[in-house]
Amino acid sequence: MITTITDGVKVSVETIYQPEYSNPANDHYMFAYKISIENVGHNAVQLMRRHWEIFDSNGAKREVEGEGVVGQQPVIEPGSTHEYVSGCNLKTDMGSMKGQYQMVRLMDDAAFDVQIPEFYLVAPYRMN
Repeated sequence: MITTITDGVKVSVETIYQPEYSNPANDHYMFAYKISIENVGHNAVQLMRRHWEIFDSNGAKREVEGEGVVGQQPVIEPGSTHEYVSGCNLKTDMGSMKGQYQMVRLMDDAAFDVQIPEFYLVAPYRMN
């Protein structure tokens, strides 16, 4: 598990290769990732937007940006955690992702960015 803390928000990531949804013969590799966002600070925050940078091992880069995560803009109280699972397809059997969440501190409406640590998407057979 990869973890980072930015301004009292702890982001942890786990990844899982999805062979049943992948088709290597057509350069299609599917990965799932589970994100845990824990508020280790003293003020409630709300996740407003996300921005991802996605890299294939062939050098290709994509960016994805949008509101919330999986259709939600969760409020995370101090000591609470929000978890979700999403997915990413690559054209190679290895790659990586990193990004930011734009958050708002509810007590003063101050916006700030929380770093999503870079994590690797690797088909298990590449680990040998």
